[in-house]
Amino acid sequence: MSNDKVKDPAYELHQEDLEEVMRKYDRESNVRVWTGKPALAVKAVLIGFSLFCIWVTLFATFLEEIRLTSFMGLIILLGFLTYPAKKGEQKVNYIPWYDIIAMVLGTGAFLYYTFSAEQIIQQGTRFTVPQILIAIVGVAALLEVTRRSVGWPILIVALFFIVYAIVYGLTNPSIAGRLRYLVRNLFYAKTGILSTPINVCSKYIVVFIIFGAFLERTGISEFFINMANCAAGRYAGGPAKVAVISSALCGMVSGSSVGNTVTTGSVTIPMMKETGYKADFAGAVEAAASTGGQIMPPIMGAAAFLMADIIGVPYSDILIRAILPAVLYFTGIFIAVHLEAKKYGLTGIPAEKLPKFGKLIRKIYLLTPLVLLVIWVSKNMMTMQRAAAYSIVAAIIVGVVDGIFDGSYRQAINDLKKDGSKSPVADALIGNNEDTGNCFTVKKFFDSLEAGGKGTITVGAACGVAGIISGTITMTGLANEMINAIVAVAGDKLFIALFLTMLCCIVLGMGVPTTATYCIMAATCAPILTRMGVPILAAHFFVFYFGIVADITPPVALAAYAGSAIAKSNPMRTAFNATKLAIAAFIIPYVFCFSPAMLLIETSTMEVVLIAATSLIGIFGVASALEGYFFTNMGIVDRLLLAIGGLMMIVPGTMTDLIGLVLIAAGIGLQYVMSTRHKA
Repeated sequence: MSNDKVKDPAYELHQEDLEEVMRKYDRESNVRVWTGKPALAVKAVLIGFSLFCIWVTLFATFLEEIRLTSFMGLIILLGFLTYPAKKGEQKVNYIPWYDIIAMVLGTGAFLYYTFSAEQIIQQGTRFTVPQILIAIVGVAALLEVTRRSVGWPILIVALFFIVYAIVYGLTNPSIAGRLRYLVRNLFYAKTGILSTPINVCSKYIVVFIIFGAFLERTGISEFFINMANCAAGRYAGGPAKVAVISSALCGMVSGSSVGNTVTTGSVTIPMMKETGYKADFAGAVEAAASTGGQIMPPIMGAAAFLMADIIGVPYSDILIRAILPAVLYFTGIFIAVHLEAKKYGLTGIPAEKLPKFGKLIRKIYLLTPLVLLVIWVSKNMMTMQRAAAYSIVAAIIVGVVDGIFDGSYRQAINDLKKDGSKSPVADALIGNNEDTGNCFTVKKFFDSLEAGGKGTITVGAACGVAGIISGTITMTGLANEMINAIVAVAGDKLFIALFLTMLCCIVLGMGVPTTATYCIMAATCAPILTRMGVPILAAHFFVFYFGIVADITPPVALAAYAGSAIAKSNPMRTAFNATKLAIAAFIIPYVFCFSPAMLLIETSTMEVVLIAATSLIGIFGVASALEGYFFTNMGIVDRLLLAIGGLMMIVPGTMTDLIGLVLIAAGIGLQYVMSTRHKA
């Protein structure tokens, strides 16, 4: 075992247990079981799909309709090949006849459009009955793939809007006429499935998903965890602080709250429990930090690039404006875990189990692909998709260099020689040995393409359904009605509009991947806030934040439930603890809507410094009050003083800052007096 890793037999979890957690809480992990030649065939299709997506985004010049429909056709094909009809279906090399029929018909519906695109565009609105039937099949197949890969929440929302459109929303006097109009616009026009979400997904997101898959196989997650151990492992409650830092770094790349919770949580949660943290608190820390990884610049789970494209601003604008809210979010969690450790007298990780910084810093080159990506995109040196593609090449080079520098290739060759390999060098490069270490092999190259293709299925299906949702509410005029209704209820009270929008975002974001969540929010919820006068950047950040925290907000808190499964704790208690730890995510979005200066909108350097300082003090007050401890256990008066003072400090304004500062000082003073009495 490498000396760089912080591991102990007590901390390790069986891979089977982690896979079971993923299958239970992550739809993407409930896949068919393929072995032998069928597995190779499915893998080849997934690899081909990834290569096709990269080629299309970089070089294709054909019609947009051809690009989008071919992409969706392959999503349907791979969706049925990968996901069974129900969870827990684990028959080996088996796909039922009805799935084969649905797969062929659904894929065929989109490919019909692909090969007839020019004719369909020219015929305008004159569609035959067979064409309408093909469209119905295509929409139905997409909804079914989404149900299997994403889950029921987003599907229920889409079905609600479809039924609303057919029964009430459209003006055609006959049901058949409404159905015909709806299906035609959802399938053939750019106001439905082929609208902005799937366009952005096929053009940008898919390349970033593939890039993330390559980056993971360079060992960057392990590097982040070890760096976090170097930075915070030795201090009080070290494992929890390691969880916060490593999950923030890993989560911004992974793009999945649940996946990140399981990946880093398999290491950090057992370590937290071993140190003395309660099980439900340990699971909550990992879930809250992993979910926060989605708001962590510079990547933000690929949503930063998506937001830049939808709003029409440079990527560098999104990157810079996301920094302060993310710092406040993780500061709140960090303070909470520190105070929890102090409350129970928890120690850090023993020095002998920590990685050596001098040895670890030599691997700083693992960050090269990320650094290059940010530079290329923020400096507008090339398009986002080209930057992502070149970053994939950089990740491969870094992986090979890492294998050479740390001796993994040499070790693999020696092991193969002992096993009697006739061509140990070739076998080591291909990856024909069980333990490849940090070697970036040909097998890892194809595994990355396979993982990228598989990861695209869920996001692509969800983005297609997001197009159905946004298209339906646009066609029926429901978008304006929703906006008008919320504006009417709110009157001139922005807070009420923000609160109602927050509820919509949390409901619509339940169980939906990050990028698809943002697509839905941008189409349905952000316009409500812009109508109320909120700057467009602040509105989009607001809906993005609350779409993300749906992963830790009961009742559908999938990231928290995944954390609780690893921690073996009560799921609901873990979810409520995660919500409490992530309290900053429920406060800060309101602040930057009332005071866009927090997002560096129309502000000065002095204002930014002042907002950062007062907000950090405010977050400290709120986190301390929720934790119920500072110098000693708090009573109700201490908590109220710190909580109210913290909120006053976070809300912009000189008067509120002064009042907040006085209240926090009073709360700390009271805590000091109480702790002195206890010691006496």
